[in-house]
Amino acid sequence: MVTIKKVAEEAGVSVATVSRVINQNGYVSEGTLKKVKSVIKELNYTPNSIARSLYHKTSNMIGLIIPDITNPFFPELARAVEDIAMKCGYKVVLCNSDKDPEKEMNYLDLFKERYVDGIILTTQSQESKVYSDLNVPIVALDRIGDASFPSVVSNNYHGAKKATELLMAKGVKNIAHIRGPKNIAPSDARYHGFIDAVEEQRVNYTIGEAEFQLEDAERQAEQFFDIHTGIDGIFCSNDTIAAGFLKVALKRGIKVPEELQIIGFDGSFFGEFIYPELTTVSQPIYDMGAVATRLLIKIIQGEKPEKYLYEMPATIIERGTTR
Repeated sequence: MVTIKKVAEEAGVSVATVSRVINQNGYVSEGTLKKVKSVIKELNYTPNSIARSLYHKTSNMIGLIIPDITNPFFPELARAVEDIAMKCGYKVVLCNSDKDPEKEMNYLDLFKERYVDGIILTTQSQESKVYSDLNVPIVALDRIGDASFPSVVSNNYHGAKKATELLMAKGVKNIAHIRGPKNIAPSDARYHGFIDAVEEQRVNYTIGEAEFQLEDAERQAEQFFDIHTGIDGIFCSNDTIAAGFLKVALKRGIKVPEELQIIGFDGSFFGEFIYPELTTVSQPIYDMGAVATRLLIKIIQGEKPEKYLYEMPATIIERGTTR
């Protein structure tokens, strides 16, 4: 392995001079500059990126923390972040926290050690001071974060309200909402959109709850259908929950959409791979990731955000689980 010391020896200069050439920092004569560059090329020397980041306190890297890589929503989001970052000369370090605060904290410590230039958070389990102490630009994605840094979200409340109204317009009389975990901003906003829609029309409703995971959704669906009979419409807090309830309903011989209509939320590719194909509230997933990444890079480069909440529209895609 070629080291910086080897380059210095071959060029007949000090290690400090080679370092100045590599980092383009400090004076080096034209003749020495050419000599050192020639030796670097001849030896095929690649500077240690970690060492350079320690020197510059910068790395051209962006940290991205997601809560669950198995949720189809997040890989699509991560793809957008990576695409835009690469176009702008940044690399992405992707970390999956599994919704574990300790694991998230370990990743935040790693980012601090490696001098990442900025962080995109799709999960926030720490106190505000933890994030502010990192002293790097942060953008919250799919979460409304601390007031000190911007957030990019879809209009979860509006999308949920429209989905609930659509079910009622399609003749649903006994409606249910399977909400996501409490104290997660998108889940709470979708719940409130559902509640406002049903209370405006003064209809009876049922509330269930499930994690944003297929296995838990199926387990909750089994219990739900054991207890509740006559439900003819369900709005689920995400597509994965909807898929779990659809699967259990079909196993029990409940006809979808003739006897039971289901709407999910996300609009990921997942909804097209099940049958009947899922009617869903579609978030502009790729655009959300792209906007968050461009915004973060602007902040890294010294620009101030124009606003601190970027709320993007959600639209309903009607497919086979509604009439």
